[in-house]
Amino acid sequence: MSKLKLTLGCWNYDRTRAIQDGSVQPDGIDVNYLDMPVEETFFRMARHREFDVSEMSFSSYCVSLHRDPKPFVAIPVFPSRFFRHSCIYVNAKSGIREPKDLIGKKIGVPEFQMTSPVWIRGILSDFYGVPVDSVEYLTGGEEEPGRPEKIKLNLPPNIKVRAIPDDKTLSQMLGDGEIDALHTARKPSTYDGVTVKRLFEDYRQVELDYYRTTKIFPIMHTVAIRREVYEANRWIAQSLFKAFVEAQRRTYHDLQETAALKAMVPWLMHDVEEAQKEMGDDYWSYGYENNMKTFEVFLRYHYECGLSKRLLKPEELFAPETLESFKI
Repeated sequence: MSKLKLTLGCWNYDRTRAIQDGSVQPDGIDVNYLDMPVEETFFRMARHREFDVSEMSFSSYCVSLHRDPKPFVAIPVFPSRFFRHSCIYVNAKSGIREPKDLIGKKIGVPEFQMTSPVWIRGILSDFYGVPVDSVEYLTGGEEEPGRPEKIKLNLPPNIKVRAIPDDKTLSQMLGDGEIDALHTARKPSTYDGVTVKRLFEDYRQVELDYYRTTKIFPIMHTVAIRREVYEANRWIAQSLFKAFVEAQRRTYHDLQETAALKAMVPWLMHDVEEAQKEMGDDYWSYGYENNMKTFEVFLRYHYECGLSKRLLKPEELFAPETLESFKI
């Protein structure tokens, strides 16, 4: 019996590599895995819907749920999770010494709807008294000029967002002091620890304290299926979910290997054991029920910064077939 052929756009992660190399195959599906940087994958899927299935910005996916008809349906798989306190950069001459100093400043973001700045804005508001609407946001390419928002936004008037000139980059503007700070996913090329610094230089401890307080490991990306593909083959949501879980399980096993390190991290075992001690064995959890608090907090942040027209509910996010696990 022939398999359904699906194209999957996704970066080359250790936790998805078993799907990429074919050692894990989703039930009934022949996967054509296209390995691309996330920015390309997101742009091509959000703008042109080029792939049957793709890794997608969690924020962009939530924005898409306010369209009619909804173009995508996700499964609760999260190829990227990341603590983002390390991703707030400031110009040393801006006078920003602590988070509250950001109020009234000009802050760059490659795209306002990017997931990482959504988390950063929410954390700054919840924990440091920096309201989302207390700064001006400037959008554009971080290292290459001319980056537009992938999805057209309709923000409330209290959120101040404008684009930088087409011939400028946020990284250089931060280095030159034309903007005071940058919320981003990638470390800017102008970061030198002197002129351009992190707001939280001791970010490892700050992020650990955040996790201990909240039990949240922020979700950055999910996996989305084009809705017409899903509606024609509802079974693929569970098949894909099972395959991603199995691929991740093999990576968990590899990271426990002590005969030889399978990742180029000298103290890999120490870091894995520390993660397990703080976060449990399934420290990079997939699935719906065990990520409920993370969904609820992110959806609130998404709404508070004007990206969601209403407060979404977690059960609206994913294919219903993947909301609960079957038992044997």
